[in-house]
Amino acid sequence: MRDQAVELYYETAGEGMPVVLVHGFPFDHTLWQDVVALLKDRAQLILPDLRGFGKSPSTDGVSTMRLMAEDIAALLDRLGVQKAVLAGHSMGGYISLAFAKAYPDRLAGLAMVTSQAAADTPERRQARYQLADEVKRKGVKAVVAANLERYSPDPTVRERARALMLTCPKQGVIAALKGMAERPDATEVLAGLHVPGVIIAGEADVIVSPEKAREMAQMLSKGWAVMVPGGGHMPMYEAPQIVAGAINDLLAHVASAKTDQ
Repeated sequence: MRDQAVELYYETAGEGMPVVLVHGFPFDHTLWQDVVALLKDRAQLILPDLRGFGKSPSTDGVSTMRLMAEDIAALLDRLGVQKAVLAGHSMGGYISLAFAKAYPDRLAGLAMVTSQAAADTPERRQARYQLADEVKRKGVKAVVAANLERYSPDPTVRERARALMLTCPKQGVIAALKGMAERPDATEVLAGLHVPGVIIAGEADVIVSPEKAREMAQMLSKGWAVMVPGGGHMPMYEAPQIVAGAINDLLAHVASAKTDQ
């Protein structure tokens, strides 16, 4: 599938172990800027704009999670990076699991940030298709109207998220909505990981419950959960210190695992 990959826009910061910060829906790489400031002295941070978002090209059709994972693999090839830690927020977590399934030997560690391994329920899948139709008619503001209130209990965080959401290209948003709707269940992929993993969750997240996050952490052979007190679906805005600390701990576990080999 690599011939279908697009050339992603990306930025980098820092040196050390490669860490790909995979943004969620519907945002771009700048979602991570507060976390980058805290981690740039500890790792080589790679921040792509996913296809259809930010400065990366949009394509027609469906942006499946596997296709977006292929884009990341192609980016790592361009950078000469064989193996990396992936940290994925929400949709970025779905993409990270698709990467883990396709390229298990290239994954050094995984952080799932307010994300999940399960596929959509039939009702959720249908809601995504309906929202894609609305975006086609009304623009990205339809996504803001549908999702923003669920992203965080903090109005300041919601306003910050709204501003970034409204910059997203309509075509990329529609393609990603359809891709999320069509994604397969990745529970077995998560449970089969042999690399260190951390599940970062907001205690007040109404999209991915803390109970679900703890269940996911228990599936991991080398994993644990980190809870953000009072946090919603946007912990990189709500508590960047906790997110950066969890990823830093993950890097320590990855380095230890390499030493033990």
